[in-house]
Formats: sequence, structure tokens, C-alpha cells
Amino acid sequence: MTNPVIAEITRGGIVESRHRGAFAVVDATGHVVSAEGAIAAEVYPRSAVKAFQCLPLVETGAADRFGFTGEEIALCCASHNGEPDHLRAARSMLAKAGNAESLYECGAHWPYHEASRMALIRAGEPPAPLHNNCSGKHAGMLALARQLDADPHDYVNPGHPVQRLIATTMGALCGVDLEAQPCGTDGCSVPTWAMPLRNLALGFARFANPEFAAARRIIEAVRAHPFMVAGSGDFDTLIMQAVPRLFVKTGAEGVYGACIPHAGLGIALKIDDGASRASEVAIASVLAGLDVWTEEERTALQGFRHHELFNWRRLGVGEVRGLSL
Repeated sequence: MTNPVIAEITRGGIVESRHRGAFAVVDATGHVVSAEGAIAAEVYPRSAVKAFQCLPLVETGAADRFGFTGEEIALCCASHNGEPDHLRAARSMLAKAGNAESLYECGAHWPYHEASRMALIRAGEPPAPLHNNCSGKHAGMLALARQLDADPHDYVNPGHPVQRLIATTMGALCGVDLEAQPCGTDGCSVPTWAMPLRNLALGFARFANPEFAAARRIIEAVRAHPFMVAGSGDFDTLIMQAVPRLFVKTGAEGVYGACIPHAGLGIALKIDDGASRASEVAIASVLAGLDVWTEEERTALQGFRHHELFNWRRLGVGEVRGLSL
């Protein structure tokens, strides 16, 4: 099945590039409310499921045992920019659980945030694992290892108790036996299990259940601290600040997951070519098209469906836009 074009880029009054993809909007019973494309095709959700990976941290009592704040729980769900507040919260999580930075197995990269990156360069310091956009999630996984009385070393291994518990939790949530699914290695070295796009949306719909206490706590933490999930100027932070009743999370290679707790809906989206410029406007288009928002919320979402493209002289040359879906 060829997926439809769901986002496009214009220049000089014509469409210059097109991005194909698929999406599913599902309720907690598995009923497909809206969909386009091959929603039965398997995708790697990548970082879109960080909130799911955080569930065992809350459900086992680890978050309470180590006194993690809402800000820190939000950081567990983050693909953050490496700004000072992100580093502060990650260090705090490590210290509370008695873990050293040397236990990190996520690898190091430069902060995404330009000012933070330049400050590190001016100081003559190399990037550290703490700057990795996944350092909050990994601090949570290390804390979970302590809670499970497991060796914190090699916690990224699929056979480690931390990853086995995460796989069981996510599989139950999404209605998939992850042990029977393809398993790859994510950019931060943890396992990433493939699943049908429809099941990923189902997981987000179930995550939205207000009776699901652990999920509700995570959603409330992110709503209270959307900056921690991404950072300055980032799409995920901006759209959740604009529409606080929305929970949304990006994943690498053009994946998005979202849920709308007040409507009981889960959404999953994948851009075929992996372009984040397309996934952002496409998920905004899908969300704006749902009849579950106030007029103010819908107007805010419409504003994220497109953005202007500028050249190096800051001249407007075109736009990235999600199509009406």
C-alpha cells in the first residue's frame, strides 16, 4: 500500500517536496476513529514512547521512593535540548537514587540548544552523557534498576530486568507481544521494539485513561512542566504550552505519538522518509481535524500546521505545511 502525501513543502508558489506517511486515531477499545495509510505496518516508535518507558518507574514505587518531582518525571519523558534546567534535573535524579554519571550508557552528544552548545565550547568542555537528549529517561531507568535491586550496569541490554519490565509494560499497553516483535537499538542504546502503527495509537489511547493512575501522574507532570520534555523553541514544548489538554511526543525518523485524555483518544503517526519537518506539521493537522477541541484550542493547533521557510538572509521563500486530513 502506498501511503498518501500528508505534508508538503512549497517554494515560489509551487510544491517542491512531498512527504508520504500514515496515521491512526484510536479509542481505548481499539476502534479506529480516523486513519490514512498503512496503519497495520510495523514501525519503531523510538522516543515517542518515553512516557510508556517511564510507567514502571511510577508503578513500582521508585519515583516515590527517590522523591522525584513532577519536573523530574517530565524529564524522564524528554528528548531535551540540553539546557541548564535539563541538566540540573538529570543530576538531581541521579543523586537521589545514588547513581553516578559514569553509569550512563546513553552516549554523549552536543546540546541541541545553540546557546548551551556554544557555552560548552567556550568553556573548552566536551559533551557528556548528561547532555544527551535522553539523559532524563536513562536517569529514570537507573533509578528503576535500584528499585528492582538489579545491577545498574548494562541496564540498556534487552535481557536486563529494567528492559524486560519495560517491554512487558509497553506490550500490555499496546496489545502486542513484544517478545515476538523485531527489536532494534535506539540512538541512546536502549531497545526499541517494532509494532503496528495502529497498536501504538492504541497504547496512547489506553495511556489517556483517567483511571490509570500512573499514566495520569506522568501526563500531569508533563502538563505542568512542558519545557522539560523538549526545551526552548521546540515543537513539543510549544504545542503543549499552547494546548495544555494535549499530550504529544516525537520520536526519531518521523514518528509522533499523542493522546487526548479528555476525549479518550490516542494518535500515532509515521512519515515514510523520516523527516521531522513533516511529522510536526502533519501531527498538528491530524489533531486540528479532530472534533474534540474548544475553538481557542483548534485555532492554536491550526497555527502549528504550517510554518514559513526562510533562507540565510531571512527572506521568506516558502512554507512547510500539513495537509487537511
